[in-house]
Amino acid sequence: MRSYPCNSPEAGARLLALVLISDGHVCRSEIETLQRLQVEEALGLAPGRFAQVMHTLCDDLLASAYGSGALMCHVDDATLASLLSEVDDPLLQTKVMQLARDLAQADRHLAEAEAQVLSAAHRLWRIPGTALASPGAATPWQSA
Repeated sequence: MRSYPCNSPEAGARLLALVLISDGHVCRSEIETLQRLQVEEALGLAPGRFAQVMHTLCDDLLASAYGSGALMCHVDDATLASLLSEVDDPLLQTKVMQLARDLAQADRHLAEAEAQVLSAAHRLWRIPGTALASPGAATPWQSA
């Protein structure tokens, strides 16, 4: 997996891209939310750079998933921790966490893989007030 400079816009963008693709499906509501949140501007990315970061992430995941066809099966805890460690600035962590939660909520369903990424960020970054509901539990965007 390629690395980005610590606290770079690309390091934050890759985590958002991971949330988007983690459930194996990027839907229209997620793309619309990405645009509405103006993620590139929020992170300080050049126009079109988020798509490049997402493409690079997919390339890296596909290279490690050769033969299995499953992208997220190769994002183990150590890999996820490594990706999260590239963002250690508390302000950037908070921004990325909020954007990631908004993107995960876009389709009104928290998939298990999305929850794993968000939970790992919550646990490793120790951001107060970001506890997550477990998949299957009613969340603010789901009815019970």
